Amino acid sequence: MLTLDYANCLSSRVGPHGLDPARVHAQGDNARGISELTGKLNQSRGTGWERWRELWNEPMRSAHLDAVHAIANEAEGRFENIVVLGIGGSALGNIAIQSALNEPTYNLLPAADRPGPRMFVVDNVDPANLESVLKICDPKTTLFNVVSKSGETAETAAQFMIIRKRLQDAVGKRWADHVVAITDPAKGTMRTICDDAGITTLPVPDGVGGRFSVLSPVGLFSAAMCGIDIDALLDGAKAMDKRCSDPDLTKNPGAMLALLLVELGTRKGKPNHVLMPYANGLKLLGDWYAQLWAESLGKRFDTSGEEVFTGFTPISALGTTDQHSQVQLYREGPNDKVIGFVEVESFDPDLTIPTGMGVEAIEYLEGKSMTALLNAEKRATEYALVDSQRPNYTIKMPRVDAHHVGEFIALWEIATAYAGGMLGIDAYDQPAVETGKKATFGLMGRDGYADWLTKVDETLGETPYCVE
Repeated sequence: MLTLDYANCLSSRVGPHGLDPARVHAQGDNARGISELTGKLNQSRGTGWERWRELWNEPMRSAHLDAVHAIANEAEGRFENIVVLGIGGSALGNIAIQSALNEPTYNLLPAADRPGPRMFVVDNVDPANLESVLKICDPKTTLFNVVSKSGETAETAAQFMIIRKRLQDAVGKRWADHVVAITDPAKGTMRTICDDAGITTLPVPDGVGGRFSVLSPVGLFSAAMCGIDIDALLDGAKAMDKRCSDPDLTKNPGAMLALLLVELGTRKGKPNHVLMPYANGLKLLGDWYAQLWAESLGKRFDTSGEEVFTGFTPISALGTTDQHSQVQLYREGPNDKVIGFVEVESFDPDLTIPTGMGVEAIEYLEGKSMTALLNAEKRATEYALVDSQRPNYTIKMPRVDAHHVGEFIALWEIATAYAGGMLGIDAYDQPAVETGKKATFGLMGRDGYADWLTKVDETLGETPYCVE
């Protein structure tokens, strides 16, 4: 079970830069507010854009698991590679789960030593990157997993069009047998393409936005293809959801995490939120968190239409690596950050540092485990931050496995929902993203968007302010 240690966010540890323990734990307005918000979230779950909170419950759970397992089982042994085509919420979760739960050298292992095909996630339209993947992924032996609810996201559409042509050239009329699309179950451009071509599909469920979709078929299919226990992922999420449905703040890790970060961010001038796992495999979950926290909470208007310009800046870091590259700033730079650690209690396998080096200066390391050293580094950094009155908290994970990764994902998704409620904003829209999409359509010549081309050219026209 994941635990949340937040003592270092309180004034009893970090002085005026922390929150008053009495206020956090008060049985007055604060407690009533959390209890009321919990009641609202429990009531709205499964409706509107909060259907993501039913992904681990019946009947949605079995419907998705049965469909994912059926397609993954049918594809087993047929492909040497799986290439995921997507961007943002259609890709970040996929690669984060793979990084957390399979070996870092997974793609380098012989096929007999891997539970599934090699996996590549193409999450950008960088042509050099895409071509480098295609150089080692023969279309004849590759399954392409295209993830797009509408099929009109420019980046994924361009990727898919290139892949379709490569497949047609390589395997001819049976090219669609090499594609599994995750898209809208009933409508949209990609739905039409799939129906016309006979492409196998899985659903992007209604009411599940991209950044909340990792525990839907969007993330579960590629995980299942690579041998990850997707049932355990959902079990972990379900267990965390149960804890986060408790109206008692001190028993609800999602509500507590949101309260700490919102209060420190808005009342204590700490809008920069670092997530620093002490485990290489968890680093990309920090990238997934960054989209979730930034896109959900960065809003110009609240739900009443008042201009608020709210939100926090997520920063993805890695312990111990970033002790040497970032902690100098965190300790002696502006005190405008909250640092979140992720500590893993047990690694499998672990390594013991050999004895007999014969060098006095490093003799203290002999016979110690690498886990002991890693967690000593984390605790030392925690102390150093407290010594500088820098708020921090620790999410403690007993071990890295599918159950606990599922817990971690659900914790942050639910904390985001709480934070949205506390800030009074809609955590599920992203209106600022749409401007860039429309401008891209105009620049690329899409019908109906010529006015956006004009706007871009008029705004970004040539100026004398260029150093040559």
